[in-house]
Amino acid sequence: MATLRQLEYLVAIVDEGSFTRAAESLNVTQPGLSHQFQALEREVGGPLLERLPRGVRLTPAGRSMLPHARAALAEAGRATVAARRAAGVSTGELHLATLYSVSSGVLPPVLGLWRRKHPGVRIRLFEHRRSDEMAQAMAAGQADVAVGPLPEDWEGTARHIGAEEFLVVTRSDDPVALSDRAPRVRLSDLAEREWVHFTPDSGLSDILERACDAVGFRPRVAVRTEQAPSAIGYAAAGLGPTLVPANTIPPHFPGAFLRPDPPLRRQLTGYTRTSPDPVTASFLETLGEHAPLMPAHVARRLRTAERSVRREPRGRPTRQD
Repeated sequence: MATLRQLEYLVAIVDEGSFTRAAESLNVTQPGLSHQFQALEREVGGPLLERLPRGVRLTPAGRSMLPHARAALAEAGRATVAARRAAGVSTGELHLATLYSVSSGVLPPVLGLWRRKHPGVRIRLFEHRRSDEMAQAMAAGQADVAVGPLPEDWEGTARHIGAEEFLVVTRSDDPVALSDRAPRVRLSDLAEREWVHFTPDSGLSDILERACDAVGFRPRVAVRTEQAPSAIGYAAAGLGPTLVPANTIPPHFPGAFLRPDPPLRRQLTGYTRTSPDPVTASFLETLGEHAPLMPAHVARRLRTAERSVRREPRGRPTRQD
């Protein structure tokens, strides 16, 4: 059976691109590293690497083994950290996987609160563009906990956080922001507009495409960007409407934001591969209690706008929705 040391050597050789540099990075002799690696190849019954004039290349067997080697090393590291935490040693790292939009909107205040409780624990963040990409990384052992939509048939521990709401963001003088329906908008009313869209590899692109497809159109593109904060800035500048999680809208935002009608929401969870250790469990508790799914400054503006359209304007009948 392969040892953790042998798996560590495989990963190092691949990452460094040569036996010599791998030995240097691990502070071991090259003959010792080569001997252990040859033992690993005998164990699996065939070559894992091709030795090239400049570097190395994985064989099909090596490509199959590498992600499991990384996962085993990551799990071994977390086992050590978990044991130290259980013994009352609150040090080490919390490995956290999440989506870019969640990282910019939900996590900053949560991590600020949690870190004050655990000042000795460092945070290592793994940010992903798509939820399926993140789920694959978690299954391979990348992080202690992930924050995002729960993958189907996930077998580990999961804590429901709640639903984040998506809002249409646009410039302050956009006609839809000044209409008698504001602060609500039918996406179909924006079918002829050019949108601030997202790059195809962004999960937010899928959300916008599905939302528009559900009401019968495909959004035309004015500009594409990768992350929600950039899209918000472009939309406020007048390049077109965009669709983002409410928690990514900053305080004192000068543009307009409106609720899609019907509403568009995404369920978020914190999930782990195994039962969480005490420090990870503490993070999940803080996340569940303090995640700003709908920030107070956004909720206040929406409530104010809702009240204003229900107020009887200049003797005309009160609007009924």
